[in-house]
Amino acid sequence: MGKIILVTGGARSGKSTFAEKYVAKYGHKIGYIATAQICDDEMEFRVKLHQGRRPSTWDTFESPFDAHEIIKAQAGTHDMFLFDCMTIYISNILSQIENIDEFDRIYDLITGKIYKLIDAIKASPATVVIVTNEVGAGIVPESKLARIYRDLSGLANQLLAEASAEVFLVVAGLPVNLRKLRENI
Repeated sequence: MGKIILVTGGARSGKSTFAEKYVAKYGHKIGYIATAQICDDEMEFRVKLHQGRRPSTWDTFESPFDAHEIIKAQAGTHDMFLFDCMTIYISNILSQIENIDEFDRIYDLITGKIYKLIDAIKASPATVVIVTNEVGAGIVPESKLARIYRDLSGLANQLLAEASAEVFLVVAGLPVNLRKLRENI
């Protein structure tokens, strides 16, 4: 049975670097599920940073929309995956929506994708480290789309955390194991 490790934190908190070190330490045959789509110079720069840190022995799978299919197809050949990142994955899906006023449909679409991913991981023999952002700690966004994105990202993080064996919060490059912290309360 597969296992989920969730790594969350703010922008530039060090969560991807921590996740990369985690899979390098515990994985043998590693797959990297890249969700980013290069749409401008900034994203191209970010992708190159991530690519430059990855060992050439890791297999990269680009999956901006259907990552559960990668897990289903590749889990027998990889013992560990790094999924980077959930909030970009959600953004990709939202960017395909024509009418943001259909919140029920959007909610069902996003939660459906999350549940498919969780189910695929649980059915696989692999461990999947999922990187995500904490986007709801700031002010309430002015735009409707930004509020929908924030709400669905927070919901996705809750669903993933509930299904995860371990949950790490990374702040200033320092990981805190939230499950262990919760046990001590």
